[in-house]
Amino acid sequence: MTEAIERDVMEFDVVIVGAGPAGLACAIRCKQQNPELMVCVLEKGSEVGAQVLSGAVIEPSGLDLLFPDWRDDPPAICVPAVKDEFSLLTAKWKLRLFTPPQMNNHGNYIVSLGGLCAWLASRAEDLGVEIYPGFAAAEVLLDESGERVIGIRTGDMGVDAAGLPKDGYTPGIDIHARVTVLAEGCRGSLSKQLISRFKLDEGCEPQTYGIGIKELWQLPEGRVTPGLIQHSVGWPLDSRTYGGSFLYHLDQDRVAVGFVTGLDYSNPYLEPYEVFQQFKNHPKIKPLFEGGEIISSGARAIVEGGLQSLPKLELPGALLIGDSAGMVNVPKIKGTHMAMHAGIMAADRLATSQESTGWDAAWRSSPWADELKQVRNIRPGFRRGLWLGLVNAGIETITFGRLPWTLGHHADHSSLKLAAESDRPEWPKRDLPPRDRLAGVYFAATEHDENQPVHLQVSDTDICITRCREEYGNPCTRFCPANVYEMVEEQGAHRLQINSGNCVHCKTCDIKDPYQIINWVTPEGGSGPNYQGL
Repeated sequence: MTEAIERDVMEFDVVIVGAGPAGLACAIRCKQQNPELMVCVLEKGSEVGAQVLSGAVIEPSGLDLLFPDWRDDPPAICVPAVKDEFSLLTAKWKLRLFTPPQMNNHGNYIVSLGGLCAWLASRAEDLGVEIYPGFAAAEVLLDESGERVIGIRTGDMGVDAAGLPKDGYTPGIDIHARVTVLAEGCRGSLSKQLISRFKLDEGCEPQTYGIGIKELWQLPEGRVTPGLIQHSVGWPLDSRTYGGSFLYHLDQDRVAVGFVTGLDYSNPYLEPYEVFQQFKNHPKIKPLFEGGEIISSGARAIVEGGLQSLPKLELPGALLIGDSAGMVNVPKIKGTHMAMHAGIMAADRLATSQESTGWDAAWRSSPWADELKQVRNIRPGFRRGLWLGLVNAGIETITFGRLPWTLGHHADHSSLKLAAESDRPEWPKRDLPPRDRLAGVYFAATEHDENQPVHLQVSDTDICITRCREEYGNPCTRFCPANVYEMVEEQGAHRLQINSGNCVHCKTCDIKDPYQIINWVTPEGGSGPNYQGL
């Protein structure tokens, strides 16, 4: 329908997909190094920062490099770290452990990553960067040979659920650039396509992920210790499942709380959202929250594969940076500094030559690749369970990752056991809000026009009704933190119902579906969550 429509074309030197820390750092550095460069940033969220979610404790080295005076006018939420705590939880107790050196946050800052990105966007626009929020990059443009990226196409606006134009239909715009920088974040839809098409992950270990669910709370006066950073492992997860919690104490009696569950878990009955809520109701954690209220909540997949899972970072006409490539230091629980430095490094190259060639080799010879190399075996070491994982992490830390082997991963979608071989978790009754996943969706302020094409594409719903129901008990109805997927029974038959309006764009379904028949694509620009303070 839209292919025959004449589209507007915009020309830039560099187009950056994604206004996260990697994309904005790249844009800013490009203009700092070469003010004549024409740089464009596209952001699918309704505004910059609306769909950015992370813990987040950041190392400030990237900010220091871009803006040495940034502390004189910091982002709205920016609290210096003052103390670290690391604990093991059982069902009733909390045992303080030695804090691993990777989790030492001296000199770091607790921030709202969405707020930081909004702050960076303002600085970028002051330098002349053109930023377009509310425009989703829906398609990669290739040259006639199909071997070189020449830009992207934004999604059409005003298309109904059947794919037909509505009143006010506006075709997407073709944005041409010498180099396209993919900074979409974890499991980016265009990055995924290009990695597959150009076989950028050939010879790599499978990527592995976690699902992080987070809430921002306003608490009664006097309970918060600004700058306190608390992490835990153990309950509510069993010792075979990777994951852990975070509690970050902010200013103004606010705390950020969340839980990350590794998506290589094996029990199809596990529900990461319920795991998070059970953590909050732990007897040693619950008193902090009683009498408080939720301000905002959300969820996001997190890249955990490390150096051995990074794809090739370049292809003709395009390059990958940040979480699109998998640049996260999992033991540190940090990726923002790596994302920003990757953006800065890429910009230093693009400022003098708008070519992608050589980017992969340049990054792999950088200190940031060395940082990932040192910790490459820590996350996969937990495949053998919590206790062996902690022992392995200690050995890897003591030896600075110099042992002569690299542990592998398996794809998360392949890790589920059959339902018949698994037990349903039995959780204690809980009473802290929110009461369920739908209530959590409310605090994510997610919005989608219901009359638009469903952006959660299931290629064969018969598998959902038959094989998946019989073999795994439809795990999509549990691993999704927003109640997007439901199996509905009508007149004795089952069907899959997709509540796409609930989607918070976490990408878990695209990752964990055991048959890999769910494909997450970008909805209409501006759709999705609108996080506040996350």
